[in-house]
Amino acid sequence: MDQRTLLLTILGMALVTYIPRALPALTLSSRSLPGPVRRFLSFVPVAVLSALLLPSLLAPNAQLDFSGSNIFLWVSLILLPICIKTRSFFGTVAMGMGLVALARWLFGV
Repeated sequence: MDQRTLLLTILGMALVTYIPRALPALTLSSRSLPGPVRRFLSFVPVAVLSALLLPSLLAPNAQLDFSGSNIFLWVSLILLPICIKTRSFFGTVAMGMGLVALARWLFGV
């Protein structure tokens, strides 16, 4: 692939990625959204994070794994009530990292 085609491909991909993000921001930046819409949109980050995280918790090796060796699943179950109570993203991530490290050290997983 020559340099010009490569550059045009990168620019095209950037444009296709940027437009769907920029258009709503530009269109809605001067407007106030109704309360129900704002409430609905407040759940989008949690839903996206859950959709990205759940497959790696339940099937870390491309197969469902509910065994005791799946420490990520068990640590996440411990962290769920803590996350709900504290509502601290960074605190939950830090505690999760600590618990995974502790589990690996204790159980050699």
